[in-house]
Amino acid sequence: MTIRVALAGAGAFGIKHLDAIGLIPDVEVVSLVSRDIAKTREVAAKYGIAHTSTDLADSLALPEVDAVILCTPTQMHAAQAVACLEAGKHVQVEIPLADSLRDAYRVVELQRATGRVAMCGHTRRFNPSHQWVRRRIVAGEFQLQQLDVQTYFFRRTNMNALGQPRSWTDHLLWHHAAHTVDLFAHQAQSPIVRAHALQGPIHPTLGIAMDMSIQLQAANGALCTLSLSFNNDGPLGTFFRYIGDTGTYLARYDDLYTGKEERIDVSQVDVSTNGIELQDREFFAAIREGREPNASVAQVLPCYEVLHDLERQLNAQQ
Repeated sequence: MTIRVALAGAGAFGIKHLDAIGLIPDVEVVSLVSRDIAKTREVAAKYGIAHTSTDLADSLALPEVDAVILCTPTQMHAAQAVACLEAGKHVQVEIPLADSLRDAYRVVELQRATGRVAMCGHTRRFNPSHQWVRRRIVAGEFQLQQLDVQTYFFRRTNMNALGQPRSWTDHLLWHHAAHTVDLFAHQAQSPIVRAHALQGPIHPTLGIAMDMSIQLQAANGALCTLSLSFNNDGPLGTFFRYIGDTGTYLARYDDLYTGKEERIDVSQVDVSTNGIELQDREFFAAIREGREPNASVAQVLPCYEVLHDLERQLNAQQ
């Protein structure tokens, strides 16, 4: 069975998903939606996509569309996920699921009511580097004691991952911290019971904090220290240091090293070394098999409960 997909968002992450889907058999993107119709048609022509629109509703009205992948601005995620589920489509929402806990609950409740597959793009669960560490944890060979994470970008203006102007404002807490909050609980195999946050000054035009510090503790005692910045003029991205009882590991997206910078081969961990491709493969496999996917909206909901608590703390500091 070929799964026919509508993809919303022809920006940096939309392109990553289009490239990934091209590597997955029996999946076809049949509709592309984005706000700039000229750019949308240009991308669609490159990837052989027949239908284009600036309105997601046009894609949802296509009977041949089985599933939707949302790579749209954060502020649209929850409402669009709801629209997809109400239209009877399976949906994968790029991280974050929502930018408020109330909206996250709404998506989860609707998924349960419809029975459709609904998944969130918590890519760290799928990166081979983090999968390799998790396998050691599950096997009882490594117990996480502390996860030290740096999420650093240089975005003093509204730019996307390709350095292009953005029509919406990114957020350190609801987007970038979501990756680590979810990963920490997932790898610790224990719920987060304590969470504290501090933030730097609010940017005068972007209206967001450009620097943030977060501390987490899981019920089993494991710690996480997360530093985030949009002010970092240096190496960009997110870097993870796993400190455990039997070793130390450094994860840089799909690559993994020992604490002494010795490279670990993760090429045999999964069918690909591309985290986005593996994430998409899980989405389509769950649809075919009629099961809950890894990183389902229900599984990642505790992450957004923690983010909500942290947001309340940060608002009280202003």
